[in-house]
Amino acid sequence: MIRVLLVDDQALIRAGFRALLENEDDIEVVAEAANGEQGVALAVEHRPDVALIDVQMPVLDGIEATRRIVADARLSDVHVVILTNFGLDEYVFDALRAGACGFMVKDTEPADLLQGVRVAARGDALLSPAITRRLIAEYVSRGPEPAADALDVLTNREREVTALVARGLSNDEIAARMVISPTTAKTHVSRAMTKLRARDRAQLVVLAYESGLVTPRHA
Repeated sequence: MIRVLLVDDQALIRAGFRALLENEDDIEVVAEAANGEQGVALAVEHRPDVALIDVQMPVLDGIEATRRIVADARLSDVHVVILTNFGLDEYVFDALRAGACGFMVKDTEPADLLQGVRVAARGDALLSPAITRRLIAEYVSRGPEPAADALDVLTNREREVTALVARGLSNDEIAARMVISPTTAKTHVSRAMTKLRARDRAQLVVLAYESGLVTPRHA
């Protein structure tokens, strides 16, 4: 069962999401919060698999709430998905840096929302290949200069896998590209994440771009 925490200051939005999510046999909403501060407290109390957090809220916004959840060792298994009214905005860039595993627009199709929750619960980045390339490329173009030695801890194979993750490929697609088994591809990805202390695939993508391993023009 996938346990979900809803954090949004609009009661109507929360009610709609709850009704949709709880209609599924494999998803349950364990708590709701009207601001980021309540959301962090409820995350500690309930330890959900996925926290759907609105980006703009009173008391404590979604970015800072995400940052606090990610920094809490007790919540290492909580995957944060940021909810936004727009596709690409400044908040999304900040959310990725704060540690969110992805984002969804609030008017997304119901089927896409459900799929997104399941993807996030697995620990995968909630960004399609096209969105990954577009979003991270723009994010990095606004960020600091790449640190070329950031990936020195990786083997050549792990660097290659990291580059493919940054281009939005799934483990199965990486396996096909590198002519290895999906299990081996998953192992390489996991080792790269561990060595780089990346919380999830989304952060691995960010690190790949920030280090210069992958650049926007080559994405």
